[in-house]
Amino acid sequence: MCSSSRNRTVRRQPGAAKRNPEPTAKCDRRYPAGASGFFAFRIPGLTALVLALALFAAPVHARELRVCADPNNLPFSNERGEGFENKIVALVAEELGATVEYTWWAQRRGYVRNTLKAGLCDLVPGVASGFEMLRTTIPYYRSTYVFVTRPDGPAVQSLDDPVLRAARVGVQLVGDDGVNTPPAHALARRGIVDNVRGYSLYGDYREPNPPARIVEAVRAGEIDVALAWGPMAGYFAVQEPAVLRVTPVVPLADGPRLPMVFDIGMGVRRGEDAFRAEIEGALRRRQADIDAILSEYRVPRLDLRVTEARGP
Repeated sequence: MCSSSRNRTVRRQPGAAKRNPEPTAKCDRRYPAGASGFFAFRIPGLTALVLALALFAAPVHARELRVCADPNNLPFSNERGEGFENKIVALVAEELGATVEYTWWAQRRGYVRNTLKAGLCDLVPGVASGFEMLRTTIPYYRSTYVFVTRPDGPAVQSLDDPVLRAARVGVQLVGDDGVNTPPAHALARRGIVDNVRGYSLYGDYREPNPPARIVEAVRAGEIDVALAWGPMAGYFAVQEPAVLRVTPVVPLADGPRLPMVFDIGMGVRRGEDAFRAEIEGALRRRQADIDAILSEYRVPRLDLRVTEARGP
């Protein structure tokens, strides 16, 4: 019998060396020269039949969809496959007849450079359309920054609501150097700074789902209002013990260069147009299933406002 390789899902930790693929099937058994010559020249039809049966019996290696994702970032992804991006990736893989191979890497600075551009993966889910470092697919949802408040807290209507000048407000910051998200810039433009507290998107990675700290701060009464990215906020706002109020930020854009709303697709390397087209085809065919997943995870949708208004 010939030894053969088999497909498997490889899960790498950040910084781990890339594993070499398993060897292709090899066959070390050889017939004696005389027997080989007999089958080759005296019964050519039998030789063809044997070869055909051998090819038919050989294992068929499934295509691998190599995906990079954060192993600790619900509701988007985690190493147990519990995030909505994990589930959407599974739909895409099913459409392509592929198995998913994850490369796990914390979404910090250098994430794309150390994963997609380093050749560890071929697809990055959950990417804002037009992201410069890669080529993005058609979007499969549009979401927004939101206000998060307690049911008994202030009902904020917009970035121009006077309540934001008196309330304790939390905003998300990118990293430890204070780089601001769009809502933080919008508040600063209005002179609302003294009552604002920053929460890092990176957070303490030893804890589960670090970006969720800003929503937990609202629930705990540390702040009165959080301005946070909608998909994360919508998911954690309905966790026990208290369901929080989630309201889309308005205006949808604070000036021409400060949008609060983003289209979200998947990212591939530039130049891989055929692969990108395959992913887009899968997303289009499974859009209804994707919508159901996003609804289950309470993702605020601006592209489905009419549908949501008709819901319970």
